[in-house]
Amino acid sequence: MASPFTGAVRAAARYHGDQAAVPGMLDFAVNVRADEPPTWLVDRLAARLTDLGHYPSAADEQRAVAAVSARHARSADEVALLCGAAEGFTLLANLRPRLAALIQPSFTEPEAALAAAGVPFEHVVLAPPFTLSDDRLVPDEADLVILGNPTNPTSVLHTREQVLALRRPGRILVVDEAFADAVPGEPASLAGQSLPDVVVLRSLTKTWALAGLRVGYALGPAGVLEQMTARRPHWPLGTLQLEAITACSSPEAVAEAERGARRLVGLRAEMVAGLASIGVDVVGGCAPFVLISVGDAALMRKHLYSKGITVRRGDTFVGLEGQYLRVAVRREWPVLVEAMAEVLR
Repeated sequence: MASPFTGAVRAAARYHGDQAAVPGMLDFAVNVRADEPPTWLVDRLAARLTDLGHYPSAADEQRAVAAVSARHARSADEVALLCGAAEGFTLLANLRPRLAALIQPSFTEPEAALAAAGVPFEHVVLAPPFTLSDDRLVPDEADLVILGNPTNPTSVLHTREQVLALRRPGRILVVDEAFADAVPGEPASLAGQSLPDVVVLRSLTKTWALAGLRVGYALGPAGVLEQMTARRPHWPLGTLQLEAITACSSPEAVAEAERGARRLVGLRAEMVAGLASIGVDVVGGCAPFVLISVGDAALMRKHLYSKGITVRRGDTFVGLEGQYLRVAVRREWPVLVEAMAEVLR
């Protein structure tokens, strides 16, 4: 565990998978689950293009909030619409925590956002297999705790009981559920539970291929969400963002996402078996990506790049050393496995 840190943003915390991607290459570095949104969603957004001459309407915002509320059986005041789930990490500084604890390895954006805001934080590094085995690892004085579930990049899915064990009086627990809808039935999700000290961040960009539009939302106690969003500018989300949130939170879209999650389970299992067949160590989990250990990850990345394949380096994540890579689950996984086998042989 590191000492409380404030100051300049760690350079690696601003590194993301899109920085490895090059147009025309086979991209296993980015976790967006499709190359483009489904046709029905594109058509729905296109129908609103003529409305861009007007400011986003209160009615559009109300519809989006109502759709999310119905999706998770939460009251409207327990919903805050976000310009991408990552905006939620930036807004956490408005809670003025004395000390934040970041459960690692995990998504680096919370660290970058808190460091930029001058919020003291500690890394709580989990040892392989990266599960929450002991809630006492988190310092008692931490009044803000952030973790992912399932966790990026490990793909580990913590149980509800493990996550809720992190609660303490006077502490806000923030759960990044950006990939929760990639798990059939969302068994570990806290999105549907109204708890006085838990905030859940959700993303719509991964499942619906909307990374360029930036859409997500927060679920949590009304007072906490109000404090987080009190200093936002007027019209924080545009018309197309609001329309996307409404569309992707509909019962039909939720059912489609569930079907996709079930297909993903099978595809992931095939990919994991393929990686194991060439001697690659795979960290167990369930997400639209796989964390693997390959010995010399830098050499492997260089070789794959020469083959027109990009993967996500692991050494920019706190708690991962130079043998780890993260690879997205894609239908083209046999191409990846074949290219990796050339190095391993």
